[in-house]
Amino acid sequence: MLSVFFFAVSFAPTLHAQSIENIEQNVTEFTLDNGLHFIIIERDVAPVASFVTHVGVGSVNEQIGQTGLSHVFEHMAFKGSTTIGTTNWEEEKVIIDQMDDAYLAWLKESRSSSPDEEKLSELWDRFEKLQEKAGEFVVNNEFSQIVEREGASGLNAFVSADETAFFYSLPENKAELWFALEADRFMNPVMREYYIEKDVIMEERRDRVDNSPFGRLIEELISTAYSAFPYKHHPIGWPSDIEAVTIQDALDFYEKHYVPANMTISIAGDVDPDRMKTYAERYFGDMPSAESPPKVMTIEPEQRGERRFVMEEDGQPVLMIGYHSVDMNHPDAVAIDLLSGVLFEGRTSRLYRRMVTEEQKALQIGGLNGFPGSLYPGLFLIYAVPNQGVELAEIEEAVYEELDRIREGDISEREIERVRTNARASAIRGLASNQGMALNFAQAHAKRGTWQSIFTDLDEMEKVTPEDLQRVVDTYFVKQMRTVGTIQTRDSETASR
Repeated sequence: MLSVFFFAVSFAPTLHAQSIENIEQNVTEFTLDNGLHFIIIERDVAPVASFVTHVGVGSVNEQIGQTGLSHVFEHMAFKGSTTIGTTNWEEEKVIIDQMDDAYLAWLKESRSSSPDEEKLSELWDRFEKLQEKAGEFVVNNEFSQIVEREGASGLNAFVSADETAFFYSLPENKAELWFALEADRFMNPVMREYYIEKDVIMEERRDRVDNSPFGRLIEELISTAYSAFPYKHHPIGWPSDIEAVTIQDALDFYEKHYVPANMTISIAGDVDPDRMKTYAERYFGDMPSAESPPKVMTIEPEQRGERRFVMEEDGQPVLMIGYHSVDMNHPDAVAIDLLSGVLFEGRTSRLYRRMVTEEQKALQIGGLNGFPGSLYPGLFLIYAVPNQGVELAEIEEAVYEELDRIREGDISEREIERVRTNARASAIRGLASNQGMALNFAQAHAKRGTWQSIFTDLDEMEKVTPEDLQRVVDTYFVKQMRTVGTIQTRDSETASR
């Protein structure tokens, strides 16, 4: 705790150019010949290190009919490799290949215009027998057990619209073990227990989306707000796509996206940069180089008018508004991020103070820029839960009133400075731990081209004026560019109509 406090105090005053210079002294960067980039951050506060493998792939990169594939592969990365998690890979692979063929045959018959039920039953029975046979070779959770036995903590991963990241911490004297295991699982991936894990993912979808009113509202909002751009697909995937993707689909996806040029590895802790480079060359140097996958070329067409939808549910009403915004590298991105803070960040923000504290019309109200992703133009998302007896229309109108106030110039430098202060504090918190620093540096490098953007964005925020907020509200927060979705309590008298 003392080390975190010291870090915060020492960096709180500026977090500008001087801070970059201070941190640069402890950062070593290098790129292997195959294109894999490493960031090593020396922090000797404890004899541990955090390791992050960042891959520039998310749901935005998935093809129609294969939504959710990023999430599927993220699960597969914990199933071991050709040497870990199996008693006999050669024999296991033969069964896995047969199992995939059997599943594909069942899938084709099930999706035909007039499926033969008897044939379906036979095909499914063959698939299940092969799946059971493949399971005989599996050493359950061997990868996780190895790293946890060696003192690992925080073993996890996440997938979003824009990215996938894998991370955990180890004692610093286990760094070479991390390199050996991480290179093995990403250079020798296996689709072990693939269809069993897809059932787990389907259950996650039911929990997070299908059985969650808020989750259903989010999915409906993004699929309504976007006509063409793949942000319209929820990162967890559509149920029929999750069912349909095969092992071969996952392997093809891996070969396209899990290439060195599309990956960043960041290590923060009590480590020696020269030794880390030696390990990197030893374990990752043979990873085949390949072209970085192409950027998404689809451009969302200009919205022609406000879009609205209503979902009738038995539970709590909810309001959600999405305005088409800009990508994180756009010159207006920082100003729009700052606007989000003015409106929603903390108890003294405009809409929280007005709707929750003073008028007590909302139980919750919030917003953020860059949803569901920010690498490409995302949405400025606003959501609110009304207090009992309050109509959603009252809260919606209040949102527009506050935007209009800013549009007309009713915005003070004091409000902007409050958000700047909070942004600096947030940056400090994100860099106060090895894991936070490693993840933030990897993300900044992969998405912005340099970890220094963590600090230069704060510099850019210092330049934002009240007039800039007026301009972005007038440019982007207009009726034509918004999608409004609501959950309204079902009327028992009309529910069956």
